[in-house]
Amino acid sequence: MNAGTVSLDEHCLKILSALQHDGRQTVQQISEAVGLSPTPCWKRIKDMEAAGVIRGYTTLVDPELVGLHVSAVAEVNLDRHSEAMVQRFEEAVAASPQIIRCVSATGPADYILNVTVPDMKHYERFLHEVLFSLPGVTHVRSSIVLREIKSETALPLDHLLPGTPRATGSRRGAG
Repeated sequence: MNAGTVSLDEHCLKILSALQHDGRQTVQQISEAVGLSPTPCWKRIKDMEAAGVIRGYTTLVDPELVGLHVSAVAEVNLDRHSEAMVQRFEEAVAASPQIIRCVSATGPADYILNVTVPDMKHYERFLHEVLFSLPGVTHVRSSIVLREIKSETALPLDHLLPGTPRATGSRRGAG
């Protein structure tokens, strides 16, 4: 496996798939779904938690139903990339509840943020009171999400199954 990748057997992959589909299942339900008795199933879950493969459990909330009607993607550039500036910016981002995801990226933007707020007035206030005042920010380009086409939280794990060819970027027989 690649550096940083934990070795997982077929049962572990089935357990991960079951948990990603529904994290509220009991160990008994998961063990029946993956073909293991409850004790070894529970042990595998605990081992994957200890190894950091399973980082936690969460509840997915529908933003529209809780009054968060505007989702924006903000591309942010910093004026300096010193370690101290980057750390201050990232700490400020982590402290902002409206920013639900932030990635450091290549390309024209230093960071790409997903921001969720109740309406456009809140987004404008967020821009002026939060984003424009973050350490080192020189440029922000916003795109408002019109409609979400796909949003998945489950990771694709098929590439880890025995006998499955690793993704290489080329596809034989395609075209």
